[in-house]
Amino acid sequence: MADLKRVIEISSAPTRLSVKHKQLVLEIAEREPVRVPLEDLGVLVVDQPETRFTHNALVGLAEAGATVALCGADHLPAALLLPLDGHGRQAERFRRQADANAPVKKRLWQALIAAKISQQAIVLLAAKGRDDGLPRLAGQVRSGDPDNLEAQAAQRYWPALMGRDFRRDRFGAPPNGLLNYGYAVLRAACARSLVGAGLHPSLGIFHERRDNPFCLADDLIEPFRPYVDWVVHGLMEAGHAGEVDRDGKRALLGLFGERVDLGGRAVPLMLAIERAAQGLAAALAGDEISEAGNAARLILPRGLTLGAEAASPPLPDDEASDAGAGDGPPAG
Repeated sequence: MADLKRVIEISSAPTRLSVKHKQLVLEIAEREPVRVPLEDLGVLVVDQPETRFTHNALVGLAEAGATVALCGADHLPAALLLPLDGHGRQAERFRRQADANAPVKKRLWQALIAAKISQQAIVLLAAKGRDDGLPRLAGQVRSGDPDNLEAQAAQRYWPALMGRDFRRDRFGAPPNGLLNYGYAVLRAACARSLVGAGLHPSLGIFHERRDNPFCLADDLIEPFRPYVDWVVHGLMEAGHAGEVDRDGKRALLGLFGERVDLGGRAVPLMLAIERAAQGLAAALAGDEISEAGNAARLILPRGLTLGAEAASPPLPDDEASDAGAGDGPPAG
């Protein structure tokens, strides 16, 4: 599928990245170089401290609209490199985004949180055969979620899904690390898609921390988080230790090539994120006066993943993880 962007991770061997003939060239000692068309890349995750870049490689990735996530010692993205010009009318979109009124933002946050809780209910029902009343909570979310039903849902969801003793904590025991990793890469994909839709990722609709350059990505990610939860739960059920290792990262990166139901169509998750970002751009920058009408422009996925989408061949196992498809608290 032409719209399906690839997510590649470099994590095992020192690699040199350069560009030749509009292809990203990955060179590893004593191995044949691997070439990937720049236009095929959505997110490049670099988790190998000895990786080297040419200036042209970084510029080429930015011009192709790809996001580069640089990981720290904890294996989580510490910084994101995003293109500055992701849309032909970007300045106009930025102005409209900044001028969006509070009622519109509150309606959009209501839609995102209601969708997140609904997705959590679907995951819980599939994993445990029960929904713990989450569908009812999803239907009660009001504009801006003033009752904080997102937190009430989390209090029911996590113990039911991961066990009574589990605590969702960024610095907590496994599988918190795997959840953090999945959310961090998902966040990078959201930031990339928002920039591609002509929006500024720092201008959030709910998240507003001054030291967070990706507030809007932290808004958009919410209804997509349960897909990460579903993958991590499956790993744990299969006997995985819950640590951030090669198998866990490969499973989470593979999520971007899975198909999801978006408005009755089965599309890859990466494409669903892009469509959601475009809907958010239409809602924030549109001419619609009604805040309810603006929120209706937001198209979000529903249901579990439907299977993998055929994609280009992966890179060799010892060189990088490839699914066909920054930093900040990966809450959830």
